[in-house]
Amino acid sequence: MMMTMNVIGTGVGRTGTYSLKLAINQLGFGPCHHMEEVLNAMPMQLPLWSAALAGMPDWEAIYKGYNSAVDWPTAAFFKELLEVFPRAKFVLTERPAESWVDSFTPTIYQLLAAKDNAPVEMHEWLTMALELAHKSGIPLGLNRHELIKAYTNHNDAVKNTIPASQLLVYEVNQGWEPLCEFLGKAVPNQLFPQTNGQNEFWDRVTGKI
Repeated sequence: MMMTMNVIGTGVGRTGTYSLKLAINQLGFGPCHHMEEVLNAMPMQLPLWSAALAGMPDWEAIYKGYNSAVDWPTAAFFKELLEVFPRAKFVLTERPAESWVDSFTPTIYQLLAAKDNAPVEMHEWLTMALELAHKSGIPLGLNRHELIKAYTNHNDAVKNTIPASQLLVYEVNQGWEPLCEFLGKAVPNQLFPQTNGQNEFWDRVTGKI
């Protein structure tokens, strides 16, 4: 494969992935793919990711124009992407499991659970997103305890799959230093991007921003 991916995020949604996307772009490893890119280009992106979920990925087409990727859909394919991009650096965004459930449940999980009531133009995207969550071990219908276990299991699977020398386990509230050291970049003078709270999530999904 001719293309290269420099940085691949393996953390699921609501772990600071949007902040990480902005930081990666700022450090010169962009453009960085994120679920927002799928939302903004559904006619092109949805068929590609649906094919990947069916076991027929075209990574060249999926990541055309991108040098890095974070968030779902990418995070569900960390095993496949390690094989395709064996020299990439991987970043697992984490947060305390209880905190993650408190953020995930009223945002992504609520959105997926309400799929049948969503506007028709969102159905195909939501179907794909449900499959991604399922692939990451987070199907619909889990209670709080089960969600914590599923989240922990995903993160453990990443740590057990990606060689330690290529993996940064990272919380975005740690700021620039660990990320810059891992990627071999100087720490920028600007504050680390902190973004995509719950209200901003809903504005992004509904197209208000």
